[in-house]
Amino acid sequence: MPTPSFHAAQLALDLVGVFVFALSGGLVAVKKGFDLFGVLVLAVAAALGGGILRDVLIGDVPPVGISDWRLLTPAALGGLVTFVYHPGVERISRLVRALDAMGLAAFAVSGSLKAVSFGVTPVASVLIGVTTAVGGGVIRDLLAGQVPEVLRRELYAVPAAIGAVIVVVAGELGALSDWVLWGAVMIVFGLRIIAVRLDLNAPKPLRTTGKPTGK
Repeated sequence: MPTPSFHAAQLALDLVGVFVFALSGGLVAVKKGFDLFGVLVLAVAAALGGGILRDVLIGDVPPVGISDWRLLTPAALGGLVTFVYHPGVERISRLVRALDAMGLAAFAVSGSLKAVSFGVTPVASVLIGVTTAVGGGVIRDLLAGQVPEVLRRELYAVPAAIGAVIVVVAGELGALSDWVLWGAVMIVFGLRIIAVRLDLNAPKPLRTTGKPTGK
């Protein structure tokens, strides 16, 4: 099973993920012309929404996203940084995307790991891992009145699902270890970066030239 050293590193990854997702939420709010309160709401929603959904689904209440100041602080800080320095944040968009990929990886692995540790069934554990990774972004986009990016950008949920499957399978085989967990993190991170660099997307419906029929 994971050692205390992994849990310490996992917390560090979660903090990075929370801060970066808060930046993404704040940027969406700034582009929509929201005021400071709106920027903070979207930043916190993006940063903590997935983890809150995870904890509610597995019955770990109150969720750590609203009870642990170590997560609330970087979420709010990310929103404030974006509100004040949003031109600078936009200029380092490549770095933000790389950190976003690391946050996605950390949340996918930590979400599925927590589900496994709570005795959740394998399929549900995978779904909870994916929810942890993408849930905050979905909430952010819905609050901003736009189609969630997970439905229209490069492969996003797929790498998270692969990482969650690795954790769950290892748990079922009794082979969970620091190496497995870190390996899953790096696989998700690598797949996400490749998807961004190569603009890889899930298959889309073929376009048709005929007009839709109806009565």
